[in-house]
Amino acid sequence: MTNVSPIAPEALTESTLLPLLMGQQCPLAAWRLPGSSKTHLITADGYEELNADDLLEELEAGFIFAPYDRNKKRLFIPAQQLFIFEDGEYKPPSSPAEHAGRQWLATAKEQPAPPRTVNAAPAATTDREHFVNIVQAAIDAINTGAFEKVVPSRIKTISLPPDFDVVAAFQKLASRYPEALISYVSIPGLGQWLGASPEVLINVQDRRYFRTVALAGTQAWEPGIDPRKVSWTQKEIEEQALVARYIISCFKSVRLREYEEQGPKTVVAGNLMHLKSEFTVDMEATNFPLIGSVMLGLLHPTSAVCGMPLQAAQDFLARYEGYDRKFYAGYLGPVNVYNNIDLFVNIRCMQVCGSTGIFYAGAGVTADSDPAKEWAETEMKLNTLLNIIL
Repeated sequence: MTNVSPIAPEALTESTLLPLLMGQQCPLAAWRLPGSSKTHLITADGYEELNADDLLEELEAGFIFAPYDRNKKRLFIPAQQLFIFEDGEYKPPSSPAEHAGRQWLATAKEQPAPPRTVNAAPAATTDREHFVNIVQAAIDAINTGAFEKVVPSRIKTISLPPDFDVVAAFQKLASRYPEALISYVSIPGLGQWLGASPEVLINVQDRRYFRTVALAGTQAWEPGIDPRKVSWTQKEIEEQALVARYIISCFKSVRLREYEEQGPKTVVAGNLMHLKSEFTVDMEATNFPLIGSVMLGLLHPTSAVCGMPLQAAQDFLARYEGYDRKFYAGYLGPVNVYNNIDLFVNIRCMQVCGSTGIFYAGAGVTADSDPAKEWAETEMKLNTLLNIIL
């Protein structure tokens, strides 16, 4: 097909830019942070594989996409070209990466929409009986003292609607779930992932304040429900407390005593409610400028998506889950974009494999769990994206 004239900046919208970037077949990431009206898009000629000792604080501006398996390489897309939209309007460039984006736009040509390529063979849907059996095996293992908590997950594979549009899905997620990180990551040869994660893993603001959260426990939310009046079961309270205690144990392991804890409190995340505690550290007051990298190494994978003790939970999941989580329950987000680091656990997500969508969800299992209820919890979590796609 013959290329046509490039899109003029004054006519640029999210709906026109994202397909244009996708047509270049280069790594790209698009995201909107919780509570923000700004959508960021970056693209680069290629991506980098980070080593285990690469520090977040020393990376250039870009976007990290890390798998669940901490032994596998983290991927980093540098912000060679950066585009920002606020309330749908293209923002004039104000940084070198934004100016590079504007210059790229002046020479870029529209390409036909890329075909839905398959980057991996779609995995089979986890059936109810299999998942319920995993949960029961987990409860039995907990009762023998093998571990305190484990988070088995499952997948649901569906045929995407013929008119499925990833740009429209991104925008619907941003509209429906303003309290989540809305993200779309596409890396040729490795896949396309779309998500709406409510779970902060690492936040560093202005190189001064570090923050992380303990998010666990799940109930359905519907309009009219007042989160302040919601009651939680002992199982859900203990599940969230285990995550919070693990964060505190990580602080203690690096001899950090000066932190602020708020919560737990009930928060709404899309169609769900969770219990959340927030932890904040003043990096200057504690003289701990590398706390982001240090805590990332200690927290991932979190007990909210794996379990505790970590190794015992990982061994159980490797034996029973029966599929590769890939980037589900890993982490992702912008790094050093305007002096901030915003990494989220990659939950409430899907992978686009050609005309197939693979959706992921997990449930925290403790001694008080009910297998049928854990299945129902994963159904609610899957609906976060399914309600947008279908």
